[in-house]
Parts: sequence; C-alpha cells; structure tokens
Amino acid sequence: MNLNSQESLLTPKEVSEILGVTEHTLAVWRCENRYPLPYIKVGRYIRYRSKDLSTFLDNQTVQGGYDA
Repeated sequence: MNLNSQESLLTPKEVSEILGVTEHTLAVWRCENRYPLPYIKVGRYIRYRSKDLSTFLDNQTVQGGYDA
C-alpha cells in the first residue's frame, strides 16, 4: 500500500449524502454486513475510501430495460 498517494477518506456523513441514505442506515449496513461497502475503523471513527465507494456504486449498477 502506498501511503504517499493521499487517497481521500470520506466520513459517514459525506457517504450518506452521496448515497442518499441516512448515517443510521450506513451504521445498520455495517452492523449487519448488508452490503459489501468496506470501511475503515480507527478507534470510534469510521471512514470510507473514495475508491471503495466508487467500486460499490459500480457494482450496484443495473443494466437493462424494463420488465413487460
């Protein structure tokens, strides 16, 4: 891991705003392992890597039309 890259870390508040969910919802997802959204925990602080959030969003993308 290259620490010189200065990868941005996002707070739960920032991630909740991007995803359009509450911070409480993110906490539930973490506790229940509901979605594969990796996070970093240092002490009581939770942070998300921006690249992990991008990967998560890419994996949630659904292709196709509508069901008739």
